[in-house]
Amino acid sequence: MCAKRGIGGFVIGGERSRARPAVLPLTVPLCRPMAGGVSRRRCAPLLAAVLALFTGTVGPAQPPTAAQPSNTAQPPTAAQPRSPAQPPTAAQPSSPAQPGSPAKPTLAAVDHAGLMAAVARHKGKVVVLDCWSTSCPPCVKEFPRLVALQERYRDTVVCMSVSLDFEGLDSVDMLVPPVLRFLQGVNAGGVVNLIATEEADTMYKKLELDSVPAVYVWKADGTLARRFDEGDAKTRLGRPFTYDDVEAEVQGLLAK
Repeated sequence: MCAKRGIGGFVIGGERSRARPAVLPLTVPLCRPMAGGVSRRRCAPLLAAVLALFTGTVGPAQPPTAAQPSNTAQPPTAAQPRSPAQPPTAAQPSSPAQPGSPAKPTLAAVDHAGLMAAVARHKGKVVVLDCWSTSCPPCVKEFPRLVALQERYRDTVVCMSVSLDFEGLDSVDMLVPPVLRFLQGVNAGGVVNLIATEEADTMYKKLELDSVPAVYVWKADGTLARRFDEGDAKTRLGRPFTYDDVEAEVQGLLAK
């Protein structure tokens, strides 16, 4: 039998049911009586709707969705083996000096006796000795001509220089750096460079000089050929000497 749902609960066969379903505000006929009894065709859909109200679903109940299996736990990634420590890169040896490149200038300290001994060691070649000082503008101006002379006659001439910067006020060691810087600036690596350890005045007396610049030229047999200084230039040339005069003297000795 279909029943009426009313404010007190379900009425089944004239008696109130013990169950207390949800209360609807109005009495709704669930089935219509028809001649000859209640039509089951009309009653079945309404009964399904009533059941849906009680179960909280509309339409047929869906079967519970099967739980999706969780992703299979991935095995931990194997630790990559660490690259072996690379040995430190060996320092590359510096390139050797190329043939023809200017040599680095050196500077040796000598007294007057040491200077004369250095000149004598080069017997067999023409020797040119430039006496100079960094405080002498004409010396500084003409010094590159000495370097050029050595380049032109490197096989037959030995060019030397002696710095007379030491005047007894500072130590020779303090004078070496500035003298070397100048020599490096004019690429004087091919010249035999010396610095006097005796005071300038003492060296002037022993060399029989009044001042610098002065240039000495020795023959290949070790004897003095010419001394170019202020006094000689005035007497013989009537003007200051230049390296053109020195080179002319060298060429004359080489031609003999």
